[in-house]
Amino acid sequence: KLIMNIQTKQDVLDILTLPEAVFWAQVAPAARKTCQDHFGNTLLVTAMLAYTNICKNQCLYCGMRAGNPIPRYRIPPAEILSLSQQAKLDGLGRMFLLAGEDRNYGFDHLLQLVSGLRQQGYSIALGAGELEASQYQELHDAGVEEYVLKFEMSHPDSFQRLNPSTSYAKRMRCAHWIKEAGMKLASGNIVDWPGQTLDELADDILLMKELEISWAPNIPYLPAANTPLALEGGPGDFLLNNKEMAILRLMLPDIKITAQQPGIHPKAGLADKTGNQNAIACGANLLFCDLLPDAQAKAFRPIDQRHVSGLAHCEEIAQLTGLTLDLGGV
Repeated sequence: KLIMNIQTKQDVLDILTLPEAVFWAQVAPAARKTCQDHFGNTLLVTAMLAYTNICKNQCLYCGMRAGNPIPRYRIPPAEILSLSQQAKLDGLGRMFLLAGEDRNYGFDHLLQLVSGLRQQGYSIALGAGELEASQYQELHDAGVEEYVLKFEMSHPDSFQRLNPSTSYAKRMRCAHWIKEAGMKLASGNIVDWPGQTLDELADDILLMKELEISWAPNIPYLPAANTPLALEGGPGDFLLNNKEMAILRLMLPDIKITAQQPGIHPKAGLADKTGNQNAIACGANLLFCDLLPDAQAKAFRPIDQRHVSGLAHCEEIAQLTGLTLDLGGV
């Protein structure tokens, strides 16, 4: 009999190493039921706006790493706020605002953006990288409820090699500051990047529990064009990613887990219907609706084929899974 009360690293490893058929027959349904018990028959939808894809960092896996030859953009607050105003009319009430680590966007512009979104009635999650403790406090005071800062990998030596522009200690310090400022912390990992061991993956999962995350924005490793890590292998194992989602749902029943996941058609990226349905079948419950015009949305590419525009995709997934969409609007 499988242990659904997952406590130890060994419990985590036991599920990560289960045969596929056993996982889908026993663990996934338990995770799905846990999600249903806590969220009902709904899928959460959040609007998403990436206001700049300029980044100072050189992370080995990210398509937006400094110097990568992609079209760059920086969108002023007024333009973002007119896109979000339209989405509000469509009934969307949650906003995930995100960016590369763009030193020159201007922190005052970011605060202006957050205040404007609050005035429009949004609840706001923000992902803008590593900042100072005082800046996290200002963002919280301006109305950011949740801050997304992925730790990516939980072993400091792996983190250091793949994120040469920062340090593991600094990333953890920022995670601590985010919570100290009164925001919820969304954080997660890259599943099965080239060279990751199951031991590391299990430690990643336990770190999410330790950090008491509010949302797991995990995805399997997907090689991005012109990145050093893409030369080492890929993509990550989608089944391992599904197992991680199920473990997280059973360990942390109340969190949001990203359901926009890749599947059998690489060109479909995160909009792959099978990938999305499989994620939901093992406890994931959050979909995105990208509000950027397609050209800019396609240029925001930590991975290739990332963007999912408009509500139509979310509506289709809801239809396929028999669930209803919760857009978060009033």
